[in-house]
Amino acid sequence: MANPVHAPMPEDDPERTDLIPRVSDPAFSSASPPLGGTEEKSAKFKAGKHRRAPRKQPLWRELLTLLAIALVLTFLIQNFLGRVYSIPSGSMEHTLHGCTGCTGDRVLVDKLVYDFHDPKPGDVVVFEGPDSWTENEPVPDAPSNGVVRGLQWLGSLIGLAPPNERDFVKRVVAVGGQTVQCCDDKSRVLVDGKPLDEPYIYWQNGGPDARQRFDPVTVPDGTLWVMGDNRSDSCDSRCQGGGGLRGVVPIDKVIGKVRYIVLPPGRWRGVGDHDPQPAAAAALSAPAWQQGAPFGVGLLVAWPTLWLGRRIRWRHR
Repeated sequence: MANPVHAPMPEDDPERTDLIPRVSDPAFSSASPPLGGTEEKSAKFKAGKHRRAPRKQPLWRELLTLLAIALVLTFLIQNFLGRVYSIPSGSMEHTLHGCTGCTGDRVLVDKLVYDFHDPKPGDVVVFEGPDSWTENEPVPDAPSNGVVRGLQWLGSLIGLAPPNERDFVKRVVAVGGQTVQCCDDKSRVLVDGKPLDEPYIYWQNGGPDARQRFDPVTVPDGTLWVMGDNRSDSCDSRCQGGGGLRGVVPIDKVIGKVRYIVLPPGRWRGVGDHDPQPAAAAALSAPAWQQGAPFGVGLLVAWPTLWLGRRIRWRHR
């Protein structure tokens, strides 16, 4: 049986030129309907129409976010970098104001510097009172109201309320291994037999007297001999714990170095750290790389903080 011969389809005929699509064909004109499916999504993606307009956050939510970030940064800075302390007494007059009837100073304390070297003579330091200093002091009762406790904690972070610890601020006069005593014939304190150069001293009662004298004390390693700048009105290493070895302060009790007076505004200034032992300054000074280390660490901490701020701003666009 012969195979049937199929008639060619019109579209298979090469002679049928009327079947070739032309550019002028309406199907290819600009008025043609939009692409559909995947092609339509691709076109929208290229045109940038896939991104929704960001929804503007309510003002109250932005304020809460900023407040939370501020509290977190404040906590981190105050606990690891620096903290504001109030001066409660006049023992450091006139370097720091804390006298009765005057506006007490708020000072910024650098908590990072002593991670790289120990305190040096002349440094004004804030430290937690050792047991020999506080054993006879009554412990203040904490407020029973939780809200009041929270406000007191927040106030202590920014220096508007006293910190919870029983802290002191004094000037380092001698360090471990040195022998300190008072006085020579000019009423000057001696360290290792040499008189100190102390231009910061203030005599509230007009000048030194016999009460300033104390016998030689060799400061143990790892401790400090500290004194107030107001020598006639400061209970310091000379009298705390009965004086002598009970008056020294362990270095691990030191919180940080006083850098600046930040309040009141009229007293904004740096706090000097004049070394009263010129001959020993070179031997006790930290190497250059250690002196610059706090600044370098500060830059490292500042960078992620800046990055976080930019990320938050980007998310709220």
